Amino acid sequence: MAKLYLKFEQSVLKEIPLTQAAATIGRLPDNTLQIDNLAVSGHHAKIYWNDGHYVVEDLGSLNGTYVNNKRVGKATLIHGDQVLIGKHVVEFKNEGSLALGASAPKAGPPAPKLDATVVLDTRQAQEMIAEKGVPAAAAYSVTGAPVPAKERIGLLTVLEGKTDQTKYVLTGKMTMIGKSSMATIQLKGFFAPTTAALISKRDGKYFVAPSEKKIKLKVNGEDVTTQRELIAGDVIEVGKLKASFSFQE
Repeated sequence: MAKLYLKFEQSVLKEIPLTQAAATIGRLPDNTLQIDNLAVSGHHAKIYWNDGHYVVEDLGSLNGTYVNNKRVGKATLIHGDQVLIGKHVVEFKNEGSLALGASAPKAGPPAPKLDATVVLDTRQAQEMIAEKGVPAAAAYSVTGAPVPAKERIGLLTVLEGKTDQTKYVLTGKMTMIGKSSMATIQLKGFFAPTTAALISKRDGKYFVAPSEKKIKLKVNGEDVTTQRELIAGDVIEVGKLKASFSFQE
């Protein structure tokens, strides 16, 4: 089994087994591996399974992500690699791959494929329901699990500020706001922050948080310094961006 070892000055602080398809690393408490240090961005990097290998990807962090002292945007990990996050080191170990070759996490298939499979199963089940006239209460998906209720999808409508779009459908589990090329909502302007804020989706709910302590984020005119749940009608302000949050019909 692959594991992550969080180290500071050669001392092991945490040990995290990679039992999920993806693990996030950052300063905020909703990360799989939280590093409570100001040098670490709120959502700094993620490690996930892709095409037979574990991959580390920087999430537009302010201080960057380094693998074996080389700054990377995305890189394949091998046993023994040292990932530098702020002033901490996250050591990647996958001893099983040395003898047997890399294998997918036991918890399930890769994250991208998992998402695609869920959508496919739901669509197939809906088609079966329509064709056979199965009552909604008795509906089951192809996998045998009950078909979930239709999930509400968040929508962000830009009211003020320069962005590449005027409306954003928040379908991903994490939406980055900033000037970074990796940002979902890309801010325009020379002085726009690289990463301004992050919107995360968990259990059908949406939460917004500033990416850095120095970033000024407001919801309905109130300063937000940690995570805050978004409800329909909320107005988000960060930098010169002003946008309203709602749910897509």
